[in-house]
Amino acid sequence: MNHNANASYNMNQVIDEFQHFYGVREMPFSLVPNTEYFVNLKPHSDCFNMLMFAIMAGEGFIKVTGEVGTGKTLLCRRLLNSLAPEDYVTAYIPMPQLSPVELKRALAKELACEHVDETEDQKLVDKLIHKLMDIAQSGKRVLLIIDEAQALPESSLEEIRLLTNLETEQRKLLQIILFGQPELNVILGQYKFRQLRQRIAYSCELPKLDRKSILQYVNHRMSVAGYNGEPVFDRNALSLLHKATRGTPRLVNIICAKALLIAFSMGQRQVKKTMIKTALRDTEAVQYRSGWLFG
Repeated sequence: MNHNANASYNMNQVIDEFQHFYGVREMPFSLVPNTEYFVNLKPHSDCFNMLMFAIMAGEGFIKVTGEVGTGKTLLCRRLLNSLAPEDYVTAYIPMPQLSPVELKRALAKELACEHVDETEDQKLVDKLIHKLMDIAQSGKRVLLIIDEAQALPESSLEEIRLLTNLETEQRKLLQIILFGQPELNVILGQYKFRQLRQRIAYSCELPKLDRKSILQYVNHRMSVAGYNGEPVFDRNALSLLHKATRGTPRLVNIICAKALLIAFSMGQRQVKKTMIKTALRDTEAVQYRSGWLFG
């Protein structure tokens, strides 16, 4: 067995021992947006309910914003998993740095249009219209969901507005949901986007977690992973966790994962404040903002 194989074996052994130590089936603070770990906190629940209502109302534009790491992609995945395929056709674009033509091609591919790569712009629009009409006649609705929408070129934002002009007498042929960072609000706040801005019927902003929410968040993730016991993180550890991460779920996951490994290496099942401090020292994303913690 080569050196890399040995390293892989040892790592798998450590993970198995860790999971056995805490009685979990999987790593509880993975960064993968697994919808099983969606925490039903009120702001997230309110935003999800707004999305479902707006979709059922058939509005053309819906917008969700939030800082980096606040759970937009997880909310987006939960939405996608909640839409019945017999009622909705979804087109999901996670990397939207696309020109207007590239954006239309991406949408056409998501809707299973044929021969879109070699199709000219106007014919591409015709194909999209025909496809959207066919889907509407089948009784389904089409949702275009764009993640990281703040990365859209401004010309593509205008193209999106034009796409929402497609409608029958009863309803829009295409609904669009934009998930983006707060920069999206700045972009849309420009005078030239006033028409698009007026078409956003529903919007919400995902906040960061407060101290009470962090407790619920951490305990929920441990429980979903299979843990069944007394709270792992003590009160002082959670207080420092909130202060250092400022309630950003992604950073909470990173620090908690490291702190759990530190506790495991020490043979302790409870995470203390000192372990959070050690994890923070090893995390660039919080070192600059939280340097005062280590003075």
